[in-house]
Amino acid sequence: MPRFEYAALDAGGQLRTGSVDATDPREARQHLRQRALVPTRIAPAAAARAGRDGIGGGFGARELALFTRQLATLVSVAPLEEALRTIGSQADRRGVRRVVMATHGQVMEGLRLSDAMARQGKAFPPLYRAMVAAGEGSSALPDILERLADLLEREQQVRGKLVTALVYPAALAATATAVVIALMAFVVPKVVEQFDSMGRTLPWLTRAVIAVSDAMAAWGMPALVVLALAAAGMVRALRHPGVRLRVDRALLELPLLGRVLRDVHAARLARTLSIMVNSGLPLMEGLAITARTVHNRVLRAATDTMVGSIREGGSLSAAMRRAGVFPPTLLYMASSGESSGRLAPMLERAADYLEREFNTFTSVAMSLLEPLIIVVMGVVVAVIVLAILLPILQFNSLAVG
Repeated sequence: MPRFEYAALDAGGQLRTGSVDATDPREARQHLRQRALVPTRIAPAAAARAGRDGIGGGFGARELALFTRQLATLVSVAPLEEALRTIGSQADRRGVRRVVMATHGQVMEGLRLSDAMARQGKAFPPLYRAMVAAGEGSSALPDILERLADLLEREQQVRGKLVTALVYPAALAATATAVVIALMAFVVPKVVEQFDSMGRTLPWLTRAVIAVSDAMAAWGMPALVVLALAAAGMVRALRHPGVRLRVDRALLELPLLGRVLRDVHAARLARTLSIMVNSGLPLMEGLAITARTVHNRVLRAATDTMVGSIREGGSLSAAMRRAGVFPPTLLYMASSGESSGRLAPMLERAADYLEREFNTFTSVAMSLLEPLIIVVMGVVVAVIVLAILLPILQFNSLAVG
């Protein structure tokens, strides 16, 4: 049955918001009048309208982190209903405001926060809702929200650092490519016309550059079409589970990128497990939910394998060792945490260490990539300029002689 959001006035003149199940707006108004409410606004619920409005459920990753931090701050000093109403009224985006106010309305109707979040489509991820439910069950919701906010903000920082590090090299590479294409497409053909009129044999370097320029002019567009078709075919092939699994395994086997992917996954898993252990959420449940959020199929299968190992009675460190994709640092710290009874702090420490390693690797790699692009660009441009100058110098020497 469709769900409608409403704003209505109660007998005391106070504005109330929420949602109601009804076949159409008229039936929704009748339900509200039966509750002694005077409706002022009725609209389809956020979950039903998200797809039509193109807002993807209402939250982006950054907005979810901001919402969690705001909720963690307000819920420690004010009732949950008031905290949700305050955040919803101050939200800038209409999609976020609609989701938060719908959650607020369902909490006002008596639902738990995690259950209200579950009714908001894809706005709140399953792992997020599971942690909120654990916080409600242990009466530690403010603490769980603080840890969730820390987790989401750390993930945003990792993404932000990676994007920031890649922006300049990507712009530099694009500029270098554009310069080379301009030289080969416009400068070299004009110079060739002058050389042809002289009727002399050109140096081999000049002939090679001219051949490349002619090939780009003749086959440039067909090559772009072939590349576009190949990219589209690759995207379609990646939808096949077998092909995607082989590609993901090949990525993990690359010398540097594979290690980075494994370390990032290990750091995220360690921090998530640390929060779950502190919140009292069962490890198997958390791992099963986390596995569905992993994009790499090999790492996802390894996480599922860990769930089976723990279900059979094995320890977390033994399950990680059996999976075979986690760095030794995480295995050692998980084993130490289990033996000392301090699993959560040791997992958090392991996540900190792996994130520092990732940041260091990213900084070094980007610092090497930038000069490498400059050197390659300089060499290519120098070859083109030299190919143009050699015939000129040759003709001048002949003229002088």
